Amino acid sequence: MHGKRNWILLTVLFVLAVVAPGTAAAGEGGGAELGTVLPLWSIIPFAGILLSIAVFPLVAAEFWHHHFPKVSAFWALLFAVPFVLKYRGPAMHEILHIYILDYIPFIILLWALFTVAGGILIRGSFNGTPGLNTVFLIIGTLIASWVGTTGAAMLLVRPVIRANARRRHKVHTLVFFIFLVANVGGSLTPLGDPPLFLGFLHGVPFFWTFRIIPETATVAGILLLIYYLLDSYFWRKETNAAQQPSDGVQEKLRIDGLHNLIFLAGILGGVLLSGMWHAGHVNILGVQQSIQNLVRDGLLILMGILSIKTTSKKIREDNAFTWFPILEVAYLFAGIFMTIVPALAILRAGDGGALHGLIDAVKTPADYFWVTGALSSFLDNAPTYLTFLNTALGRFFPGMPETQAVHALIAQHHVFLKAISTGAVYMGANSYIGNAPNFMVKSIAEENGVEMPSFFGYILKYSLPILIPVFILVTVVFF
Repeated sequence: MHGKRNWILLTVLFVLAVVAPGTAAAGEGGGAELGTVLPLWSIIPFAGILLSIAVFPLVAAEFWHHHFPKVSAFWALLFAVPFVLKYRGPAMHEILHIYILDYIPFIILLWALFTVAGGILIRGSFNGTPGLNTVFLIIGTLIASWVGTTGAAMLLVRPVIRANARRRHKVHTLVFFIFLVANVGGSLTPLGDPPLFLGFLHGVPFFWTFRIIPETATVAGILLLIYYLLDSYFWRKETNAAQQPSDGVQEKLRIDGLHNLIFLAGILGGVLLSGMWHAGHVNILGVQQSIQNLVRDGLLILMGILSIKTTSKKIREDNAFTWFPILEVAYLFAGIFMTIVPALAILRAGDGGALHGLIDAVKTPADYFWVTGALSSFLDNAPTYLTFLNTALGRFFPGMPETQAVHALIAQHHVFLKAISTGAVYMGANSYIGNAPNFMVKSIAEENGVEMPSFFGYILKYSLPILIPVFILVTVVFF
């Protein structure tokens, strides 16, 4: 009872803190760019939902499993209600903008990839040796730039889990899977990761990202070597039973539901089409949405429905496919996208926002790499990428048209674009919420009995001791 009262009191205090400063402040913010008037503490609900994701599964696992949608809704409303009361029209526009342009397309894309990939079953008697696991990671890393990090992760995560089902030490395999397949591997084309696709939409040539091959090869090569050595160490500690192939009938390698590759190609084609075709705009509740984006979303939904209709239930059952992982992502990210509004608005405001000191301090390629990466570890990496791309364009080519400025940046200061691109993509691996497939891999693994590390456990046991030293090396060598 006391806990409930504390939550109610916290809600009331936050509402009063935002609304109490008065109508004058509301008037000032109403007609201005909201990012210039929002205080830094307006991101408290965002911090709250992150802490909930980190703490509740540890201290109240049963409660979290049954009530995480309510917790997500609580933090969303804690921000949205006072935000709308104070800033009214502009606040509603910001909320509608992020849901119509970002959240809904985000969930549609994840749902389509999750559904189609879940209909592709890779059969075979796999034994999760260090060699085989490393091959899985290499394949996933190589295809992630072409089918997207989400597509590659959803396609391969279940075979990796099945291959390691008899092993006691397998958590590190799923963590490195997140590092490589769900993040680093998506750095070489705009199809790989949302920030690079956003760069493509803003004038970066499609194949420019091939220039990141040296950085990506370095990061991926080091991580693969670390993984192989680590998995070899754990392999030696496995029981004899886990090291031997299954005693049952050996099943030959084959792929069922292969026709879903057609639907996967349809998804990738729809995404690419939306970046190359310009068909005008329509007004949805005051938000300008591109017609090509609506066509893309409709095509993605169609691909998912066709996959459901044409794939046998047995294939999905044998693939241990359920809808829970995508539902968990949808509920939690609905709250994250709401509470992230002030953080993104403040970043967009640049020198006029509460983070002006941070943005003013970003000068060297190393600065761009680390600040873009650090923010992308917890915020949406696509708008973070765009914020610092615009910061670089404004610093080097003020007043120049965007497309012309992007090409000038590539010609004269390409290392800055490399730093922004790699920071946004690589450092999405630093936390579970840094990139959407991270959380989906975690959810699928836990659904299959793998005890994944907690939110902070992932950061403290894996990100900080493994990723950060690799990123420091990349900084020294390339930036």
